[in-house]
Amino acid sequence: MGMTPHERVLAALAGKPLDCPPVSLWRHFPEKDQTARDLATATVEWQHMLDLDFIKLMFPGDYPTIDWGGRSEFRGALTGTREVIRYPVQAPEDWRKITFINVDTGFNAEIIQTCRLVREAIGPDVPILQTIFSPLTIAKKLSNGLVMDHIRTHPALVHRALECIQEVTIQITKKSLAAGANGIFFATQCATSDLVSREEYTEFGLQYDLPVLTAASEGGSIFTLVHIHGANTYFDMLAKTNVHAISWHDRRIGPSIKEVLKSYPDKAAVCGIDEAMIASMEPDEMIVHIKHARKQAEDRSLLIAPGCVIPVSTPEVNLKAAVKASRQPICRA
Repeated sequence: MGMTPHERVLAALAGKPLDCPPVSLWRHFPEKDQTARDLATATVEWQHMLDLDFIKLMFPGDYPTIDWGGRSEFRGALTGTREVIRYPVQAPEDWRKITFINVDTGFNAEIIQTCRLVREAIGPDVPILQTIFSPLTIAKKLSNGLVMDHIRTHPALVHRALECIQEVTIQITKKSLAAGANGIFFATQCATSDLVSREEYTEFGLQYDLPVLTAASEGGSIFTLVHIHGANTYFDMLAKTNVHAISWHDRRIGPSIKEVLKSYPDKAAVCGIDEAMIASMEPDEMIVHIKHARKQAEDRSLLIAPGCVIPVSTPEVNLKAAVKASRQPICRA
C-alpha cells in the first residue's frame, strides 16, 4: 500500500525514502475568494479533481490589506489576481493608521475560517497550508510600493507600522494552525535588490519575518515553507531561516533544484513546474518537464509544485498530466 499524502509530505520534508514525490498545484479562484465558504467550496472541488498531496489556500493577494481599508476588483487577469483600487497608505503619515486589529472579525476571520471548513471537508490526511505574507510584503501592498521610499525618509513610522502588521500576522498564523492548517506558505515579495539593499532587508524585512516563522513553529506547524518571490533575491538569507522547505521560480529565474538541495541539505524544495508554461505545454511536454525536475532532486527532498500561482486558464488535461507524472513510482536500483 502506498503512502498517504500526509506521510508522503512528511517523508519528503525529512529527505526520507518515498513511493513518489508529493505534488500540489494552486491557482486563484476569481469571484469565489471573497468569503470563507465560497473559497472552501472551490478549494475542495479543486482537490477532488486533482487528488493533490497538499493544499495551498488561495485567498486574493491583497487579503491582508482589506481590514485596514484596502479595496480591489477582479478585472479579468489571466492569473486570477485582483486589481487594487484603494491603497490605505498614500503618504508617510498614513502609517499611523496601521494599528492592531482583531483578527476574529472582518476579512481576516474569513481567512481563518477557510482552514476550518476545508479541513472538515477533506479530513485529516491532506496537509493544508495557510498563505501568509511577510510583514514588509504587506506594507508594500498597503502602500502601492511607497514603503520602499518611506523606509528611507520616515523609518520610525514604518517600523511602528511593521510592528503592528507583524503582530496581526502572528495572530492569523496561530489561529489558522489552530483552525486546521498544518503549516504556512510564507511569501516574501521584497527580499530583492530590485527594491532594497541587503542591510535594508535585514532591518525592515528579516527582523519582522523571523517572529512570524517562530510563531508558526510554536503553533505546531509541520510544514513551514518560505516562498522567495522574484529575481535578484537575497535567497541565502531566507533559505537559512527556520523553515522546512523553500519555494522559488526555479524554472524561470533559478537557481536550479540541484544547486539548492546541495547548498541547503536540511531543506526540501517545493518547485519544479514552470508556473507560466503549464498553461500552454502539451501533456507529453509536461511529463518530460516533471521528469527533469525529479532527476535533479534524485527523487528526494522534492515536493513538485509551480514556482508561483498558475494561470486560471490552465487546461485540466495539463493539470492531470502534471499530477500523473509526479505519481510515477520511484525506481530503486
